[in-house]
Amino acid sequence: MGKLTSLLGLLLTHPLEFRTLVHFYLYHETKRDITALQEHPTSGWDRASMRRCWEFLDTTSRSFAAVIKELDGDLARTICMYYLILRGLDTIEDDMTIPDEKKQPILRQFHNLTVTPGWNFTENGPDEKDRYLLVEYHTVVEEVNRLPPQYKAVILDICQKMENGMADYAHKAATNGTVYLETIADYDLYCHYVAGLVGEGLTRIWSASGKEASFLCDQLELANSMGLLLQKTNIIRDFREDVEEKRFFWPREIWAKYGFNEMKDMYEKGDVEHATWIQSGMVLDALRHACDSLDYLRLLKNQSVFVFCAVPVSMAMATLALCFMNPEMFQRNIKIRKAEAARLIMRSTNTREVALIFREYARKIHHKAKPHDPNFLKISVMCGKIEQWCEQNFPSFVILGEKGPVYDSADKRTAIFRAEEKRVAERLAADPRNTPLPQDLFPWELATYVVGAMLLMLGLSALIVWVMLKFIPQV
Repeated sequence: MGKLTSLLGLLLTHPLEFRTLVHFYLYHETKRDITALQEHPTSGWDRASMRRCWEFLDTTSRSFAAVIKELDGDLARTICMYYLILRGLDTIEDDMTIPDEKKQPILRQFHNLTVTPGWNFTENGPDEKDRYLLVEYHTVVEEVNRLPPQYKAVILDICQKMENGMADYAHKAATNGTVYLETIADYDLYCHYVAGLVGEGLTRIWSASGKEASFLCDQLELANSMGLLLQKTNIIRDFREDVEEKRFFWPREIWAKYGFNEMKDMYEKGDVEHATWIQSGMVLDALRHACDSLDYLRLLKNQSVFVFCAVPVSMAMATLALCFMNPEMFQRNIKIRKAEAARLIMRSTNTREVALIFREYARKIHHKAKPHDPNFLKISVMCGKIEQWCEQNFPSFVILGEKGPVYDSADKRTAIFRAEEKRVAERLAADPRNTPLPQDLFPWELATYVVGAMLLMLGLSALIVWVMLKFIPQV
């Protein structure tokens, strides 16, 4: 009843959003059903332990669960296990009720514990929302040990790198009481440990599966950059929640220069102007990863892998546009509306469409930017880089129609393209090698040449026969 009431309210207040949601629920079909009998060999649904792992995925992340389940073949099961391992690691790292002397050895050995049959962890605090995952972690261990060696090696390697980074930050928090990141470089390093490494692992798994090019596993800078875009967007959006729980991820380099001593001062002092300037600095820092993310998406060829990567980054751009110059972000946790999320899911199907999504939200950010903001010029340049990327790779004067590309006659670049096209045609026509045969050559002159050649061959054959008959008897 509550859902029906909310839909009715949406129909009355936001009819276009209601239409989008109806369109999404009616026409957006899931690409794969992991419970289907024919999918059991790759999804593992026929095993009770794997079914439980799919349940863990649904309860720990609704947003990622849907796109993970639509991955092709055994990628879905592999990425499910990858996600659960890192979620378990993150649950231990985030739990402030675990003493540091207890937490450190568990974190630094988590990659070994993950493949130790029967291992689980029951010492999380009662309020830790994902503690049940670690209580039943032996189920995860069982399924991890079933993974093909090429996937298992990548996952454990990434887990080991991530656990050491998390352990360092957890120890710093335990000894200092809180963790403040001083510089943007420190911020980048933290985001690399918690998200960039995830992108690196995914990229290596894509290549190991054979569904993406083998060289993709070498594009780790692009993979790291896309992970940083997602992580930094979450950090910006979750500002109020993180500060209240004493998690301070915004680097002092960005916010301390405006006279704030603590991050909570941004909403307690009431200095909205300076707070939004800091906010724009954080958004600016996140936007520098946008073009790298688009470059990464261009390298993908498998549709399910592309959608898996494209949907989160599209939503990240929408979230950055929502947070930019928005004082409400300092008061509560804000999110994009469901209809907007549904629209982005339906649109994020190819690189061109995702590039247009990036451009759309970059323009919204630029429109909201204020000239007196110290970051105004840099924000404008960064939005311009996104525009430039789109124009360079998908020129706006080329319109894709049902019968192929059509060129916008109102755009001056069309005239330049036509002139260049004409010059190329003239250059080809002037080349003697491309001179077409005269039309009057066919069919009579060709027939004459063919008949003449045949008569000549017959004459020569008759001469050879006559010579043989005349001279062979005498020999």
